[in-house]
Amino acid sequence: MNQLFQIFKVDALEAAKIAAQPDEPHNHDFEELLIGVEGELEHFIDFDSVTIKAPFITFITKGKMHRVIPKPVNGICDIWAIRFKSEFIPETTFQLYSLYHNQANLKLEDNYCFKRLITLSNMIFDETQQKNPNYGIIRQLLSVIFTMIEVERKKETSENNTLNKTENTTFKNFLSILEENYHRPLGVEFYAEKLFMSSRNLNIICQNIMEQSVSEIIETRKLIEAKNLLLSTNKTVSEIAFELGYNEGSYFSKVFKKKSGQSPGDFREEIQNALIS
Repeated sequence: MNQLFQIFKVDALEAAKIAAQPDEPHNHDFEELLIGVEGELEHFIDFDSVTIKAPFITFITKGKMHRVIPKPVNGICDIWAIRFKSEFIPETTFQLYSLYHNQANLKLEDNYCFKRLITLSNMIFDETQQKNPNYGIIRQLLSVIFTMIEVERKKETSENNTLNKTENTTFKNFLSILEENYHRPLGVEFYAEKLFMSSRNLNIICQNIMEQSVSEIIETRKLIEAKNLLLSTNKTVSEIAFELGYNEGSYFSKVFKKKSGQSPGDFREEIQNALIS
C-alpha cells in the first residue's frame, strides 16, 4: 500500500469477488481495522480459522499471516475496511500490537457504542473525500475509534490464561517504558532492569507476542517515529537521526534503508507525492 491511510466499504458485490478468488494466507506492510456492520467474516489468523458475524471488530497487525473472506448474510454485506501505515498514529500503533495479540476478532453488541463507531467511520470517510483532507482530523477520529473499541473489549472479554495475562501485562509495561525512552540510545538491559527481570526473559516474551527481539522492537519503534518525523516536519535526516539517539546520520540512513527498502529522503518524497496526488 502506497497510501498513508485508506478507508473503503466492502459490500455484497465486493465480497463475492473476494470469495471467488480467495487469497492464500499472506501478510502486508500496513495495519488493517475491519468494522463489520452487516454480514460475516471467515478469518484465518493465529493458525486458527473462525467465522464471526456482524457486528464485529477485527484488527490485523502489520506482518501478521492471515486470510479474510467476507460473506453476505441475507444478501447483505457491509464492512468498513480501514488501512493505515504504522507511522500514521505512531503513539498508538505499538499499544495495539499487545492488545490484539491472539485476540484479532471481537464480537460486539449492536448498541449505542457500536453505532458511534459507524458514525466515526462515516466521518473519516467524508473527510477523505474532501479536496484537501485534513489528516490531523482523521488521526484523531481513528484514535477515538480504537479507544472506544478497547472500552467495549474490556466488557466483553476476559483473560483466563494466567501465563498469557502475565506476559501481556509485562509486554504492555515494556511498551509504555519504550514510549518514553525510544529516542534515547538505550539497550535491552535498560528495559529489563526497569521491569525487574532478565534480558533473556524479556526477549522470550517479546518473541512470543511480536516474533521480534527486544532490540528489533526498539529499532522498529524508532523507524516508525522516523517516518512520522519525515512526514510531519521539515527536519533534515541528520536532525531526525540525532533526535532518535543515533550518533551518525549515515548509520541511521543505513538502518532506515535496510528496514524499509528505501532511503529516508526517497521515503519522504514518495509519501509527499502520494498525499498530493
